[in-house]
Amino acid sequence: MNEILQREVAITLIKDTFTKNLSQNLNLVKISSPLIVLDGTGINDDLNGIERTVNFPVKFLDDKKAVVVNSLAKWKRVRLKELDIEVGKGIVTDMKALRPDEDYTPIHSVYVDQWDWEKKINYSDRNIFTLKQTVENIYNAIKLTEENLYKHYPLLKPILPNKIQFIHAEELMQLYPNKTPKERENAIAKKYGAVFIIGIGGALSNGEPHDGRAPDYDDWSTKNEEGFYGLNGDILFWNNELNAAIEISSMGIRVDKHALENQLTIRNCEHKKTLLFHSMLISGYLPECIGGGIGQSRLCMFLLRKKHIGEVQSSVWSYTEKEQLKEQNIFLL
Repeated sequence: MNEILQREVAITLIKDTFTKNLSQNLNLVKISSPLIVLDGTGINDDLNGIERTVNFPVKFLDDKKAVVVNSLAKWKRVRLKELDIEVGKGIVTDMKALRPDEDYTPIHSVYVDQWDWEKKINYSDRNIFTLKQTVENIYNAIKLTEENLYKHYPLLKPILPNKIQFIHAEELMQLYPNKTPKERENAIAKKYGAVFIIGIGGALSNGEPHDGRAPDYDDWSTKNEEGFYGLNGDILFWNNELNAAIEISSMGIRVDKHALENQLTIRNCEHKKTLLFHSMLISGYLPECIGGGIGQSRLCMFLLRKKHIGEVQSSVWSYTEKEQLKEQNIFLL
């Protein structure tokens, strides 16, 4: 079989297997999702708040502007309500997005594909135990996928550790005070192989956040039972092919009314309270939930030991980059 075609078969195996494992472990049902949403509703994910969106006028809606989604972080919460999902159950979908401001690196492209999932919880479940238990369930789904891939491709021996390590961003900064956030990620991921960094978005004791987060989906400001702030975080793996940490998932318990209002104030975005999504949340219409995105191409890249995300997804690349990669025996889809 042609090598690239064989790679496509392996990618399908990973995606099908992981979707099944994730759905079982988190009690999710797969649903359809939009590629575009109307602008000005607050439904689209603002990411770090500075990225541009792909947008265009829609003729039959009197040229109202539609935007290609950045992710479905807020759309999923609305959908949980619309589908009347029970507590302890949730939804998962294949999210496709375009991020024109994404920096091109071996793990980034303008095209983004991920498993976007959201699960309804009780208000009493908004705690660090729920967060960690959910992370462990996701990690177990990845481990099972890695083991299944090994059965089909014996050269791809499992390399993930038995357990994922947890550390708060504040603890990580104290551990490596002279390193940048990315350098800290590399150090801790290399040490443990798999790690979940808690509390990404809020300012640490040095006055700076570990990384940016929008103020209106993940809760990065609530004080948790361990004495730190935040009920969210990132799953990172150590990638031997790149000799660097690779982010597999960004996730967390979502903001409640108090956390939303607090985080909008911190980010000087209080004007957003009048947007559709934000007003629904503040009024108590939307359910409490936990959710996140898990990179499809990132996971395939990691499990198949690839050095460039273009080896597992079709996107756009410069001619120069393609030729340079060919010289390294890296062939993009």
